[in-house]
Amino acid sequence: MRIQPEIKRYGLRLGITMALYGVTLVGVNLWFRHAPPTGVLAYVAAVLPALPIAGVFVVIGRLIVEMRDEYIRAQFIRHSLIATGLTLSITTGWGFLEGFGLARHIAGYYAATIWFSAFGLITCANTVMMLRECRAAR
Repeated sequence: MRIQPEIKRYGLRLGITMALYGVTLVGVNLWFRHAPPTGVLAYVAAVLPALPIAGVFVVIGRLIVEMRDEYIRAQFIRHSLIATGLTLSITTGWGFLEGFGLARHIAGYYAATIWFSAFGLITCANTVMMLRECRAAR
């Protein structure tokens, strides 16, 4: 099966964005550990690792726009919506648990981790189901 050019571009963009995230996250952590910035600079530095994560969503959006295969685009959008629904449900439920003093506070940046994990699991599950359907059709 030939990989579509837009999927190749997506992989490259995603790889670059995640590499930027890794470098930024490590750099900011080291900066705060060894020579913590102060004032406005501290706020700017603390938010820096969030920028590549936001970039990942831009990369995903570009893939959806560039994708030529309507069926795969619809699947990708469906997976994104399910991941978003799961993430919002989990974080909202946890927020209520926190609000009633039944759970400890968890940093908000874990919402992105939940979304990416849900998206990956949904995509894998869908792929397995599609492979089973293909084998059954033979």
